[in-house]
Amino acid sequence: MSQHILGVLVENRSGVLARVSGLFSRRGFNIESLAVGTCESPDMSRITIVAGGDDLHIEQIKKQLNKLIEVIKVTDITERSHVARELALIKVNADPGQARSEIMQIAGIFRAKIIDVGQKTLVVEVTGDCEKIRAIEDLLKPYGITELVRTGVVALQRGESTNPTNK
Repeated sequence: MSQHILGVLVENRSGVLARVSGLFSRRGFNIESLAVGTCESPDMSRITIVAGGDDLHIEQIKKQLNKLIEVIKVTDITERSHVARELALIKVNADPGQARSEIMQIAGIFRAKIIDVGQKTLVVEVTGDCEKIRAIEDLLKPYGITELVRTGVVALQRGESTNPTNK
């Protein structure tokens, strides 16, 4: 079983996300990550779904998605040259002194940003692939992560290739 990144271009209407996620739920497919937002046209939204499964499993998902009226295009981005990123915000215990300095050094190594400083906490913003986010998370765990939020993967094909606006 491998992870696949599906780019789903949909009409930007209420209820579309519920229909797409409901399709996964009804079929017993697990969504590992889901990110959605409007795209280059205000009439459309782009949903990025990370789901696990073999090729047959993913092909089934793509066929089911294409049956939904609101779905404009489904692309398995994993099969093509692409860029993928995720954003994470990590609140970590950081008493002033040595720990705070070490956390700031770790953030610097990962090109992360300190976006909030509290009396006993720091909030670190990091962007990158899933491995990078897991790596910084592992390094910050010993300090005490008090909250963590991840956006889910967003991805686009590289180069000239684009999703068409018509089915």
